[in-house]
Amino acid sequence: MRVLGVDPGLTRCGVGVVEGVAGRPLTMRGVGVVRTPADAELGHRLVAIERGIEQWLDEHRPEFVAVERVFSQHNVRTVMGTAQASAVAMLCASRRGIPVALHTPSEVKAAVTGSGRADKAQVGAMVTRLLRLDAPPKPADAADALALAICHIWRAPAQNRLQQAVAQNRLQQAVAAHAARTPTPQTRQTAQTAKPAAQKGRTA
Repeated sequence: MRVLGVDPGLTRCGVGVVEGVAGRPLTMRGVGVVRTPADAELGHRLVAIERGIEQWLDEHRPEFVAVERVFSQHNVRTVMGTAQASAVAMLCASRRGIPVALHTPSEVKAAVTGSGRADKAQVGAMVTRLLRLDAPPKPADAADALALAICHIWRAPAQNRLQQAVAQNRLQQAVAAHAARTPTPQTRQTAQTAKPAAQKGRTA
């Protein structure tokens, strides 16, 4: 499984590609940051992020894209910028038919470090260890992108089993509902037998 992790942001959008499967050593295929100037117009910055992510998709051909789920912060301006960059990443992936998964920061931290309250230094250290790197990726946005990819690889099997169970349950419910609406041959025969009897009673 090859996953492109995206840590969204307008000024620095972290990107990292990790390959592997749960339970086995993982390999980093690439890591970096898509940058945009803070004084540029918003539309131009979003276009720059789109082009940057498209280049990563072209180069690494990921099977999945994992994006950090935007959560509420006190700084509304920061939240808006993060959400806009996140939407661009989701758009780029969806346009190519690549499945997109959203993971909250606490989910990523818990998956990589074992604690949902780990700080960036702890996340960077664990990413370095798990991917057997010489040093933590810089800046922290790049390390966070790799952590997102790792999180998805480790969580995907459980998520797939859950989705399959939900889909199976829905299918069973649909079959049961259809069966309840569709009369059986015995029911039709009973109805046909009862109809003449009812007509005979009205004639009498």
